[in-house]
Amino acid sequence: MTTNYIQSAAGVNNPVLTIDVSGQAGSTATSLLIPTLQDVTINNANNVFSWSQLNESAQLQVATVATNSISSNVVVEEASFFGDALGTTGSAKKLGLIGLSTAKTKVDFEINLGTKTISGKGYVTGLAPAVSADSPVWVTPITITVSGEYTIA
Repeated sequence: MTTNYIQSAAGVNNPVLTIDVSGQAGSTATSLLIPTLQDVTINNANNVFSWSQLNESAQLQVATVATNSISSNVVVEEASFFGDALGTTGSAKKLGLIGLSTAKTKVDFEINLGTKTISGKGYVTGLAPAVSADSPVWVTPITITVSGEYTIA
């Protein structure tokens, strides 16, 4: 049996998060690339409906719709956080993470994991830039709350 692990090491298929405004075709003038990921969590949490019946000694449960999200911590880079003046007007590249979040702009996202990519649609949220003596560069969490299912290719 051969096991193929997904390795993320310096210079080897590092995950890069690509974000576009939903409905816009991605290009170098419109796509926002976030290569400064410190960690990535891809969440697929099924919700569960529970109930009790008089004839059962334990609760019964059934899975319902899932809540999906992508979360990460990123080193803040000026152009990707505040937007790049060279980006096309209204694009993810021009708006930056903070612009996409404050405008509540629906985005298309894609993250590569070696030979596979996970993509979908959602909203940028959870930005909270911070700096400290132990981390002398600005770092922010980012969450993309996914609207619908993931696409895996």
